[in-house]
Amino acid sequence: MIDAKWPEIRQGFAEFEPTRVAGFGAADVERLLADPRMVRSRAKIEATIDNAQAMLELEAEHGSFRRYLHSHGSFEETVADLKRQFRFIGDRGAYHFLYVVDEPVPPHDEWFAGMGAAASLRS
Repeated sequence: MIDAKWPEIRQGFAEFEPTRVAGFGAADVERLLADPRMVRSRAKIEATIDNAQAMLELEAEHGSFRRYLHSHGSFEETVADLKRQFRFIGDRGAYHFLYVVDEPVPPHDEWFAGMGAAASLRS
């Protein structure tokens, strides 16, 4: 469903340009909630705005967002920190994000197979 709606979601969220999205207010949230092309979840819309604000804060702290991404010792540490810093970001979302922004990621099948093994050890 998300893939089918992705072009409209990008358009609704100003192409995910962090400065613009971070400035979204209550009227923008209502606009997005009323748009049938969106995934109309208030929590996810508000999280996207909060995440844009967090991204700008990390850019300011590290000099650039790319520098923040490179401030971790490993892919796993980067994923763990993304999950701490951003709302509604899990392992799969962090992996996909890093892939999309052209950061090095391990082979998909190996990463997720390893995640499944780690999860079964925790339970």
